[in-house]
Amino acid sequence: MSGSGQAVEAFDLVIFGGTGDLALRKLLPALWHRYADGQIRDGSRILALGREAIDETTYRQRVRAALDRNAVVAADALARERFLALVEYHALDATDVAGWRDLAARLAAAPPRVRVFYLATSAELYVPICERLRELELTAGEVRVVLEKPLGSDLASATAINTAVGRAFAERQTFRIDHYLGKETVQNLIALRFGNALFEPLWRAEHIDHVQITVAETVGVEGRAGYYANAGALRDMVQNHLLQLLCMVAMEPPPALDADAIRDEKLKVLRALAPIDATNAGRLTVRGQYRAGATSGGPVPGYLEESGRGDAGTETFVALRAEVQNWRWAGVPFYLRTGKRLAERVSEIVVAFRAIPHSIFGAAAGPIAPNKLVLRLQPDEGVKLWLMLKHPGPGGLRLRRVPLDMSFAEAFGVRHPDAYERLLLDVVRGNPTLFMRRDEVEAAWRWIDPILAAWEASGEPPKPYTAGTWGPSAAVALIERDGRTWHDD
Repeated sequence: MSGSGQAVEAFDLVIFGGTGDLALRKLLPALWHRYADGQIRDGSRILALGREAIDETTYRQRVRAALDRNAVVAADALARERFLALVEYHALDATDVAGWRDLAARLAAAPPRVRVFYLATSAELYVPICERLRELELTAGEVRVVLEKPLGSDLASATAINTAVGRAFAERQTFRIDHYLGKETVQNLIALRFGNALFEPLWRAEHIDHVQITVAETVGVEGRAGYYANAGALRDMVQNHLLQLLCMVAMEPPPALDADAIRDEKLKVLRALAPIDATNAGRLTVRGQYRAGATSGGPVPGYLEESGRGDAGTETFVALRAEVQNWRWAGVPFYLRTGKRLAERVSEIVVAFRAIPHSIFGAAAGPIAPNKLVLRLQPDEGVKLWLMLKHPGPGGLRLRRVPLDMSFAEAFGVRHPDAYERLLLDVVRGNPTLFMRRDEVEAAWRWIDPILAAWEASGEPPKPYTAGTWGPSAAVALIERDGRTWHDD
């Protein structure tokens, strides 16, 4: 689904927000890893833009320190210095007219090549940046723009951003990134379903009891309090990450493994989601906010203390019960859960199969648990298939539930690349398969908006939960009302 391991031709990557956390913690280390693997050629340029009036020597020192902190792949000092030689810095305030023509002249100094504009900024800057790029005629040719999530705060704002960006860049040039789609396990879900005769015949309501999708974090809002106060967990995580994972699980087989075929099927899933609004949000959704507690690192403050703001209505946890209303999934609940300051850092998809219709084993054999397919996205990417097998030894037939366990790192003996490594080079190659199309983004907001409206209309604050736990007790009740439990193996 992503590009091969071959090197790409020399390109220009322009990072708006080049002094920010995303650039220094994720983007530049990802580029270094691809350079160290020989996929980025010397002669490419990485041009970081920021408001600070610093010189390139100072900026490269920051990048060097960021690689020391965040890079996994070590290399000799000479190789790292060659990579740093690709990195340039240009002081630019995106909201000010000054400096833009200098940027255009700097870009024009290179021969015609692929040029990528990565907008690692707040969404409020997407429109003025794209308008300025269009005015300077920097959007023609082999040019792409990358937009980070979340795109807008509701359907109206997302539509306005998409329309404005569309005046500068064609849809084929626009790459809306969701780094979860670049994770190895998400792509392996496609391989498991459509590359093995074992799963696809069972991938339907007749055989699957329910699906769970969990994205849990142990960290709090920390340095993102200002952003998080206006976003909350539903906008920050559910509207993009969790719904995209749901789409990958629930979509129909595409006719081919190309970008629009896959995105067409994901769009059908979003359009088939049963509405959640004021009539049923109280029953199908739970939102929470963490209070002071303790994690593995020790005591931690509550959200209100950590953020230093009076955002009593901001949710840091969401659980909900969704349904896909089509023939394949009729009656199968999808339980989605995400939150901060939870008991464990884990992202996983659990496909729970139905129980066997009749047991031929006596009571002495023990209980028979339904099969589960567990796809772990982080921290240790891999796949587990839980089966019932005979316990070894004489003395009668006793059954035990055991996993067939495959860790990607152990199975393949290689480091699996960070999602940004794959996605950045997919942008350079012009491969949009793992990126969201405009109609996908707007369909997701169309489903999310009524939930936000229902919460606002109810006037109920988020339910408190203690940091270091699995969220409010109401989230447990949400799934247990259906006779099911959250997966914890």
